[in-house]
Amino acid sequence: MEHIYTLAALWLGLAVVSAVVAYHLRVSIALVEICVGVVAAAVAGYFGKADSLGSNSEWLRFLAASGAVLLTFLAGAELEPDVIQKKLKEVTVVGLIGFFAPFLGCTVIARYVLDWNLQASLLCGVALSTTSMAVVYAVMLETGFNKTDFGKGILGACFINDLGTVIALGLLFAPFTYKTVIFIAVTTLVLLILPFTSKLLTRIYAYRTAAIRTKWIIFILFALGALALWSGSEAVLPAYLVGMVLAEFSNGDIFWIRRLRTLTVGFLTPFYFLRAGTFVSLPALIAAPVVFLLLLGGKVISKIFGLYPIIGQFRRRRDERWYYTLMMSTGLTFGTISALYGLSHNIVTQAQYSFLVAVVIASAVVPTLIAGIAFLPRHLLPQQEAQVGVIDERPDEEG
Repeated sequence: MEHIYTLAALWLGLAVVSAVVAYHLRVSIALVEICVGVVAAAVAGYFGKADSLGSNSEWLRFLAASGAVLLTFLAGAELEPDVIQKKLKEVTVVGLIGFFAPFLGCTVIARYVLDWNLQASLLCGVALSTTSMAVVYAVMLETGFNKTDFGKGILGACFINDLGTVIALGLLFAPFTYKTVIFIAVTTLVLLILPFTSKLLTRIYAYRTAAIRTKWIIFILFALGALALWSGSEAVLPAYLVGMVLAEFSNGDIFWIRRLRTLTVGFLTPFYFLRAGTFVSLPALIAAPVVFLLLLGGKVISKIFGLYPIIGQFRRRRDERWYYTLMMSTGLTFGTISALYGLSHNIVTQAQYSFLVAVVIASAVVPTLIAGIAFLPRHLLPQQEAQVGVIDERPDEEG
């Protein structure tokens, strides 16, 4: 137990350092946590203690996965149904192009330039077709864009993009079995009754029983996550759908959703983002930088060429178009999930997996930094200036 507390203190210490750096650099704390994770892993590896960080410890993997699930739920909860209906054409077109452009581009590069086999090339296309809902939502939350139509449109397009990735991964590689049917049927049933049951539970017990809504939501997320993993899917997929169907319920109490954000961003997501950074092998990238640059360029450039002219149909200002395009060019959650799926099923080799994960993480950092520094549409910010990395922690009643 002493070892677990020591590791937890180390990781949360890195999270505090990340928060300080993010404040002074005025960039997303999620991106800083990834970079700090990369540096921490490199330092540990230099001293021959690569395993000392405990990145693959079962308890740490659980905390990191929980952070991804809750952050994905919060992202879904931001997508108000009326806004999505109003922007249905935009989010559908941008999301589909955002998936198909890098999927085709990266598959071709892997197959015909890097000479990977067909299965590995298709897996490469799937892994690099994603956008990062976790990173994008964290940035939207920190800048305040999550409260604007502009930010909600980006989040909606991200969802369509990642939904395409999940479907492609299932159709190309995952067998469709009775478990898949059970997962779809149970998830559909739960999503249909969840708004009613959540409101009933709140009306009877909220403000009387400590944090029952939080316990209820986390119970649903973990239960559906377990069912998703059992069926061969991923836990973050039902989390996003739960967030969407409970958007009206969640936004009905701003203080409750703020507390859930504090729990998620303050405790759980640092484990997720820091852990993602620790898997980047700097020696492997230094040994073969051309492969890394080809794949990173293939992902980002294909996204830009595919999306920029399309987004121009919905956003006329240059800074809005570039910011939108670059945020859609990020990748992290579903990209690393797809890469790990390929490794565990012997679709890609260890070396190919390392390059895919490195590219996915780099695509979370580079486009977002450029977007925030060079193309931030300040005229759309809900306040005079973005309050990067700030979570309102004023006390309020528990419910």
